[in-house]
Amino acid sequence: MSTQTQTLASPSGDARSRDVAHAHKPFPKGRVAAWGITLAIVAYWAWSVAHNENFGWPVVAQYFFDPTVISGLYVSLGLTVVAMIIGIALGLVLAVARMSSDRLASSLASLFIWFFRGTPLLVQLIFWYNLSTLFPTLSLGIPFGPTFMSWDTNSVISPMTAAIAGLALNESAYMAEVIRGGLLSVDKGQFETAEAFGMTRIRALRRIIIPQAMRSIVPPTGNQLISMIKATSIVSVIAMADLLYSVQSIYNRTFEIVPMLLVAVQPEADLGGGEPVGGAPQEVGDDRFHRRRADRVVERVVQRGRVRARPAAEPDHAVVLAAVRGPYIPRSR
Repeated sequence: MSTQTQTLASPSGDARSRDVAHAHKPFPKGRVAAWGITLAIVAYWAWSVAHNENFGWPVVAQYFFDPTVISGLYVSLGLTVVAMIIGIALGLVLAVARMSSDRLASSLASLFIWFFRGTPLLVQLIFWYNLSTLFPTLSLGIPFGPTFMSWDTNSVISPMTAAIAGLALNESAYMAEVIRGGLLSVDKGQFETAEAFGMTRIRALRRIIIPQAMRSIVPPTGNQLISMIKATSIVSVIAMADLLYSVQSIYNRTFEIVPMLLVAVQPEADLGGGEPVGGAPQEVGDDRFHRRRADRVVERVVQRGRVRARPAAEPDHAVVLAAVRGPYIPRSR
């Protein structure tokens, strides 16, 4: 009787074991093993580095806040800021010229971008630093005519000016492509709408196109800023007293090469080792902000009566605002 009861009860037990309500995720043995092995390797590496006297951690602590090192860090940060400002400003001009319908402006911009992106930055810095070997004097005047002013090249091209010129011109070539990509990401209908309201190309770029393109320009610009912080170490080859050059001047006296290199690496790793600026979660808010800003600009232009008369029929105000705002697409919550 008991055997018959167990036989009858077994189907219900099998059904219970197959019920998804009682299912559970299997234990991730492989992932736990991988984490364990990784943590063991990291712990062993950290212990080896901390207890290795050849790293010279007391020397690192001694020179970390040395006035020479701090001065070199300020020079590196100053070069980064100046080179990025000049690079972004010149890159914007190059991007607009590259997209221009004028063949001369477009060709010159393309040639500039091709040259400065195609040659190594180190070669450019050495070239600017030794410019006096090609041109002993720099003159200002009329070509094949009289000269108004002239300067000695060595007095003009110092290590500082050579570093700024090399970093800024190289960065402008990369920023030109970054900005051009951002401008091309904006719908062409935005240009057409601005022209329908009588805006000039410069005004349309400044008030409508560039604000909408910023969401595509800012993230790669942040990456370029991080790269620029690291690229300033190259100027040490032209005797520019940046962070690396300051550290080299110390270990040339003390022969503590590895500890001083650790002193130079730590600030740049803290400043340039972050995540890229921007991200996907911010794009929705940026899109709404720039569209509202474009709406306000168009409304102000209409209210101030700055629309030029055209032979063709003027577009309807609601239609133009809809073109600037773009189609309304409800977002799922």
